[in-house]
Amino acid sequence: MRKQYRADGLDESELAADPMEQFGRWFLQAAQEGAVFEPNAMVVSTADAAGRPTSRTVLMKAYDAEGFVFYTNYDSRKARDLAENPYVSLLFPWHALARQVIVTGTARRTGRDETAAYFRTRPHGSQLGAWASAQSSVISSRAELDAAYEELHARYPEGEQVPVPPNWGGFRVVPQSVEFWQGRWNRLHDRLRYVAEPDGSWRVERLSP
Repeated sequence: MRKQYRADGLDESELAADPMEQFGRWFLQAAQEGAVFEPNAMVVSTADAAGRPTSRTVLMKAYDAEGFVFYTNYDSRKARDLAENPYVSLLFPWHALARQVIVTGTARRTGRDETAAYFRTRPHGSQLGAWASAQSSVISSRAELDAAYEELHARYPEGEQVPVPPNWGGFRVVPQSVEFWQGRWNRLHDRLRYVAEPDGSWRVERLSP
């Protein structure tokens, strides 16, 4: 179970001035013509106050000069972890392109206005789902979850405005380092990492594969 990666390499001269611009270039390529299934899917790894890690896949919903944004229930395990320990890692596994983007940084909550603006763009069913699910809590059965959803659907039928749950919102991950990993022949991969400097600039370093 071993593949030889045939992709072109990644050279320092090709990089954008900052990692978010470089991410935008790669993200556009991953999204073009369905090259990667759900290119905005990323593995979010958190750790609690005792250092015990957990990982899960979530969907990135925005990225900008300040970082990467995802949304969740603030009572979920990842949100509880981030309340205790704001350090987080993101991984975008773009296997079809033999590429990875690996982000380390800190997470902070988005403002309620930003959260509400995004919530309004969600499909009606997804808005109801945010209310129906007490994310990461133990439930007795699937029927319990379905019953909660149906009760909400009756209260807020299609076309009715659904309020934003008070315990639901976004996190913006502010990067401290962003690594761009490109698979190459013979496991001699290209790994170029941006590292944030105190003055706001970025240092680029090459890592051995």
